[in-house]
Amino acid sequence: MNTYFDQLDIRQLLAEYPLGTEFIDRYTSISRDQLRQQQETRFKSVMQRGWHIPFYQRLWGSAGIEPGDINSLEDIVKLPVYDKSDIMTSIEQSPPFGDFSGWNPQQKNPVPVIFHTTSGTTGKPQTLLFGAKGREVGNLLVSRMYQWQGLQDSDIVHSVYGHGTINGGHYIREAISHFTSSLFVSAGTGVETPSVRQVELMNDFGATVILGFVDYIRKLADTAREQGLVPGEDIRIRMISGHLGMEDRSAVEQAWGGAKAYDWYGVGDTGCIAGEGPERNGLYVWEDAHYLELLDVSSAQAVATGDKGDMVCTCLYKDDIFPVIRFNTHDVSTERSGANDTGMVFKRIDGFLGRSDNMVKLRGINIFPHSVGKILQNEAGFSGEFVCIAERDASARDDLRVIVECDNPDSRELNTRYAALLKQGFGIAVKLQLVSNGSTARYTEIDQRQKPIRLIDRRHTNG
Repeated sequence: MNTYFDQLDIRQLLAEYPLGTEFIDRYTSISRDQLRQQQETRFKSVMQRGWHIPFYQRLWGSAGIEPGDINSLEDIVKLPVYDKSDIMTSIEQSPPFGDFSGWNPQQKNPVPVIFHTTSGTTGKPQTLLFGAKGREVGNLLVSRMYQWQGLQDSDIVHSVYGHGTINGGHYIREAISHFTSSLFVSAGTGVETPSVRQVELMNDFGATVILGFVDYIRKLADTAREQGLVPGEDIRIRMISGHLGMEDRSAVEQAWGGAKAYDWYGVGDTGCIAGEGPERNGLYVWEDAHYLELLDVSSAQAVATGDKGDMVCTCLYKDDIFPVIRFNTHDVSTERSGANDTGMVFKRIDGFLGRSDNMVKLRGINIFPHSVGKILQNEAGFSGEFVCIAERDASARDDLRVIVECDNPDSRELNTRYAALLKQGFGIAVKLQLVSNGSTARYTEIDQRQKPIRLIDRRHTNG
């Protein structure tokens, strides 16, 4: 019988992808050249696996690529980039799992896999399959990031990541349970555990750390106050680690009584790609496990340091099930220049700056809806909640309506100031609508989803 644990050598994994002080010591002492050598070895193993998978055989073959054409990371630019649409096509052609993973349930003694899906934020949920090695290295990367950010063995960790078939909540649970001694409370989303009950759990068990998407974490602080509890006093959260993206960390920190908030980035296909260190100055790309390219949204050519580009990821550790080789996340970021304060060898990025496939183009200007939060983040009255609605009128003119929650939606002064800031930030005027706190929830579905909806595109519908 083939078991999940038969596929693993945990000690070997920990030697290759160390935790704690071993992680810090290794990657503050080696050079970029030494790191590159490590990447090259792992890339060759991933490529070798890729050539045995029908999806890549078809993708690379259609581009005229043969095995001898790819000998190093310098050659990676010869390989075509793919994205979720290619994966979904694979699933349609070879239902229900697709042919992109290299897993065949019909073979004798099939390799054990873990099945999940994406959240479906940008469309139909996508199938995700993980082999034991790929899964546990992915868990380990999250765990070592949390520990570097300050997670302690004595912490009570409250997670608001979703469960069900969605990958997020499960692999965060595994990261904490498999590779730390912290106690994990898997509360899930507001649908799985209502907000009032979430606050009760945090209070009852003495939560000290919250993990998840900051939009909902911020909302939970409001719920705590409504229940007569004081965040930071009755519920003593000291650390928050989630996905700040373009959100202002000070808002969620203040909401939770001064807790420190940390940002990180990853997607279901790749796992954790990058995360902040203790100094919170850019997200370190885990380059021992990922090769990250930033490519121009239009030309797919590498962008200069500091310029925005699509994050295109190659997982250097997934050489078992579902290798990921030049996957375009369509999430936009920039690379930071200059030395860092930790001495870490890894390069840094700014994190999530919007999605290129959710980008709205108005009169020649590219607008990323997620940037609304960053533009208004320090403004009095702004609750942090918003939604953008792209619309097209009878003359085929496109406009963007930005609905923003604030304390005083009838204030002309706030309306004028917010509108001016959005025009300055976007480079073009948009339609602004101020609403009372809580009014955007029916659009964003913040109580029901891991990731609230920030863009509703009505340009091709009548609704």
